[in-house]
Amino acid sequence: MPSLSKSLRPLPEKWHGLKDVELRYRQRYLDLMVNPEVKENLMVRVKTVRELRRFLDERGFVEVETPMLQPIPGGATARPFITFHQALGQNLYMRIAPELYLKRCVVGGMEKVYEINRNFRNEGISYKHNPEFTMLEFYWAYADYNDLAAFLEEMLADVVTSVKGTLSFEYQERNLDLTPPWRRITLMRAVSEAVGSEVSTRTPVEELRALANGHEVPTEKGWGAGKVATELFEKLVEPNLWEPTLVMDYPREVSPLARLHRDDPQLTERFELIVAGREVANAFSELIDPLDQRERFEEQARQREGGDEEAHVVDYDYLRALEYGMPPTGGLGLGVDRLVMLLTNTHSIREVILFPHLRSGN
Repeated sequence: MPSLSKSLRPLPEKWHGLKDVELRYRQRYLDLMVNPEVKENLMVRVKTVRELRRFLDERGFVEVETPMLQPIPGGATARPFITFHQALGQNLYMRIAPELYLKRCVVGGMEKVYEINRNFRNEGISYKHNPEFTMLEFYWAYADYNDLAAFLEEMLADVVTSVKGTLSFEYQERNLDLTPPWRRITLMRAVSEAVGSEVSTRTPVEELRALANGHEVPTEKGWGAGKVATELFEKLVEPNLWEPTLVMDYPREVSPLARLHRDDPQLTERFELIVAGREVANAFSELIDPLDQRERFEEQARQREGGDEEAHVVDYDYLRALEYGMPPTGGLGLGVDRLVMLLTNTHSIREVILFPHLRSGN
């Protein structure tokens, strides 16, 4: 039988296959050819994205596209990639989040918008981080973070059932059950339980630093009480949250785009979904007051001048948009890669990204 194309290289030996992890990622085409489970995992990713899109479309959300090249990096606290536009003669930044552009859509009258987007963050590479990754981000006018929490439970229950056929399954040799309702706990309560003493927005920063030192959690000069408390949560609590948990009410200091909490102005109406020790989603009632937003941007600018490269840059055009009036809105971002990791029982994000980033090599 004649060959359909010229083949100059033999496939890996039948029984041992392609086992070298680095080679698998570098030559993904070969990995797909000889390791059937790799293709199966990537098809789970395809189905997950399809089902997320279906769920939102059926509920009246409109899919839009926002710029990947932006004059100001915003919408998240992260270090951006920088490029140079020759014709304009100016630096542009790869998108770290679509948030501020999607919220401009809400200002313009689009009450339910979403984007399944590629984000780029100039940070480390690890089993749970890739510099290029996929997020679902949506904004919903006249909703708050309580509405978003219920909506997220409904969405993931629907999508995971459609993709996997069950909400209870094995992940990394432990059972994981995504059946709602999920546990809810405030960040301050979670930290209090971890350190063995009561912690709140009224706890002096010196006392929080002492607790951090006692638990070998490093802190940096200039951090306020909210930042120290959040660091305690991320180091002592988050890695140990296995079943899906909605961690509510993050400090204002670490939430520059979230609305102040209705009961405590030192907190914001923000939650994160933690599953199997990782953040999977982040959501909040949006800050729509242009004066408050300007103050928070200016505080972020001071932190940036003090050496915090991940602090927000002031986006004056976004402030101008808010000055025209934005309705009360809830916004949510979901890490698609991390969700697919759960559904495919994989420990490394590189297993669910078709072509992950690696150091230069052959």
